[in-house]
Amino acid sequence: MDVGAADFARCLPSLRDRVGRAAFLGLDMEFTGLHSVFLQNNQPSLFDSPAERYQKVRQSVQRFTITQLGLAIFSEENSNKYVVHSYNFFLFPSTLGVMDAEFTLSASSIQFLSHYGFDYNKFLKDGIPYMNELQEKMLSQRLLEGSWKVCSAPNMNVVKKAIDEVTCWIAAAKEGDSMILQDLSDSQMLDVQLVLRQALPNVWTEPLGDNEVMVKKVSPQHRRLLESSSHDSCQKELILTSARGFTNLFQIIVKAKKPLVGHNMLMDLCHLHDKFYNPLPESYEEFKKNIHHLFPVLIDTKTVTKSIWKNYQFPRVSNLLEVYEVLCSSNLNPMDPSCPEIVLARDSVRYVLLKAAHLLLCSLTDDAAKANSSFSQYLTMLAEYLNKVNVIRGGVSSINFSGEDASCRYPPPLVVCVRGWPRLDERQIYQELQPLCRFDIRRLSENQFILLSNRFKHVIRVLRDYKNHPKLQISVYRHWRHSPHVNCLLKVSGIVALWSLLAFVLGGSPSRSP
Repeated sequence: MDVGAADFARCLPSLRDRVGRAAFLGLDMEFTGLHSVFLQNNQPSLFDSPAERYQKVRQSVQRFTITQLGLAIFSEENSNKYVVHSYNFFLFPSTLGVMDAEFTLSASSIQFLSHYGFDYNKFLKDGIPYMNELQEKMLSQRLLEGSWKVCSAPNMNVVKKAIDEVTCWIAAAKEGDSMILQDLSDSQMLDVQLVLRQALPNVWTEPLGDNEVMVKKVSPQHRRLLESSSHDSCQKELILTSARGFTNLFQIIVKAKKPLVGHNMLMDLCHLHDKFYNPLPESYEEFKKNIHHLFPVLIDTKTVTKSIWKNYQFPRVSNLLEVYEVLCSSNLNPMDPSCPEIVLARDSVRYVLLKAAHLLLCSLTDDAAKANSSFSQYLTMLAEYLNKVNVIRGGVSSINFSGEDASCRYPPPLVVCVRGWPRLDERQIYQELQPLCRFDIRRLSENQFILLSNRFKHVIRVLRDYKNHPKLQISVYRHWRHSPHVNCLLKVSGIVALWSLLAFVLGGSPSRSP
């Protein structure tokens, strides 16, 4: 079910109820970009520590925004049967008042979304607004001060036209007379009312149906009485609720504390924090703490599938559709009446991510013959994977949001010693090795480079094929032998030892007195 700004307020009560009764929730997002090409060394690398990877993701999240958020709500109807309601929310940053977000578009991401039929009109024209807590505080302060400003250029033109019309009308109008402003969008209706009330102390405004606003001439005393009415549509709390938009649902999800399922969800979690909670902090540890507080139970299906490759003879696939097809294949998962039944609600569409997530829960149970398995039992089977979010090509395989990050068991690093090839850089070495295999490369010294790979066969292949290369001597990296710091320490120690020896030889033994 596609949901835009026009339908969101109407859907929110039922969403609140369904989230409250859910067994677990599934999440997927689309963005205007992933990794900025304008930021140096921002691509994922096997050299990245968890904190370094977080900083790279943080920089990208600050440049891009969310275009669409998919949410699937799984309710446990009875033993082994789940009903799922799925929603696709179109989102667009709030432009209310002084708020005017800037974000970047990545050509490859836009092309990808277009290929899969993404509706940019819904994103731009009917995107649900949202804001984080810092932005809400700024907006709240503006409302208290009565210093409302319009940032949206289209809204500004509409507001100027409305002010001109009302100013001309009110000069000849009598107290109690009214006029109608027509053809206003929801945000324009609010902007027009707040600016008119701020500029003219003897007018009152009320929203009407069909995108209209009534403007009425009143006395200042009557105006004060109307402002204290509980029915005023421009009350601060009502404005903030409207401006929060999708953040209202985010807060419902956070309060519910339901297990949250995603696939390669690190970027998703960073955007959730940045767009709906607070700007991403500098500290990696603070980020982990915040996410664990917001979502105590996380399940990354990428982490799960990576772990069951060997035990279940699971092909190494990463695309969600491929994962879904493998899990549904007769070889891996033959038809079994005890498997959970997933029923799509009438207002829902097929949602690949959450179908795959639930099938993964199925595949991990050791007692698949039990037809009355509950979701709590599946969670028990998934205990070792909870809160471990996959890291794509990094120094660790996953980030543990409820504990210490575990190190990876990667092949040993290699060191390249360059001979007779001056001014060689990382890019040239990458191009040299690319036809053979893929390595991440980092300069170690003027003529030495470290190579990292996550495939043992690549390490073996390079050691074999470059064994007798005339210019590139490649060997297994040994810290005591190749580290510049160790070499520097050894040189300094050697110099000190040599000077001590010279001092001893030149100084001779002390003479004895007669």
